[in-house]
Amino acid sequence: MTRRSWALFAAMCVIWGVPYLLIRVAVRDFTPGTLVFARCAIGGLVLLPFALMRGGFGPVLRRWRPLLAFTVIELAIPWLLLSDAERVLSSSLTGLLVAAVPLVGVVVATVAGSDDRGGGPLRYAGLLLGLVGVVVLLGVDVGEVHAGALVEIAFVVVGYAVAPVIMARRLADLPSIPVVSASLLLTAIGYLPYALVRWPHSISAHAAWSVVGLALVCTALAFIVFFALIAEIGPARATVITYVNPAVALLLGVLLLDERLTLGIAVGFPLILFGSVLAARRGVPAGDAPVPEGAVAESLTDSDQSMRTLPPGVAKVAAATPWSPSKGDSHSTSTPSSG
Repeated sequence: MTRRSWALFAAMCVIWGVPYLLIRVAVRDFTPGTLVFARCAIGGLVLLPFALMRGGFGPVLRRWRPLLAFTVIELAIPWLLLSDAERVLSSSLTGLLVAAVPLVGVVVATVAGSDDRGGGPLRYAGLLLGLVGVVVLLGVDVGEVHAGALVEIAFVVVGYAVAPVIMARRLADLPSIPVVSASLLLTAIGYLPYALVRWPHSISAHAAWSVVGLALVCTALAFIVFFALIAEIGPARATVITYVNPAVALLLGVLLLDERLTLGIAVGFPLILFGSVLAARRGVPAGDAPVPEGAVAESLTDSDQSMRTLPPGVAKVAAATPWSPSKGDSHSTSTPSSG
């Protein structure tokens, strides 16, 4: 990896560890629905010129059914539930719970038939270890648990795990910036009526800047930087940020919001982390040649398994649409799997 690669990698580790902190601050003044609207509207509009430069929305809108399904499952519902859950959950606990997405992603890939055959016992050991980590995380700090919020996070995790399968199977050959921009704008349009009625009468400076940061840095800039990172080092290695983001969320919550570093977090998070790494290991199917290191084209299985987290989630789509620097970022270099 070059200095540029490390710089992009470090930037993404921070950028997608920050949203939980910003959401926690923003929901003090914004209702979850208005927050989703503001974030998606600003982020979608900022990405709009980039989308137009990469071919516009014609090819994307012709596949409106999978686009709509991806938008609802990846953005519209998860971001609403995530924002609502953070009204009662700490940002650090939320970030750590979302770190379980790779575990659910392995299960979803298996059910969807996109799981590779080489996972072996380590994969199942990882799933079990991650599950134990979640139980420890919630069980030890029972005073921090809010049942309704935990159910919401559970739906967020499932959505983040399912949406990339839709992207990889139905949208992977489309230019990614138009797909992301279209999804953001569609979500904003859907929440517009609610936002007009429930827009806050008074907004603190902290909440306002949190929304701006979510939209500009954690959404618009994040996608541009992440796609540049993929072009530099390929999608598989780029997704290692998945395992760093929750630690950043934890650190920021403790340092900036005075959230407690509890025993459950100290024990549960490492178990979730190591379980996710084991569960997302990619095996080489019998009779298949291994993929050369550094190759940009990745299999659907590799993309699905390794991209399951990213918080706030939609970033996972990039692994399903790896790009070649020689072609810019207008088309995928891999053939989408038909299942």
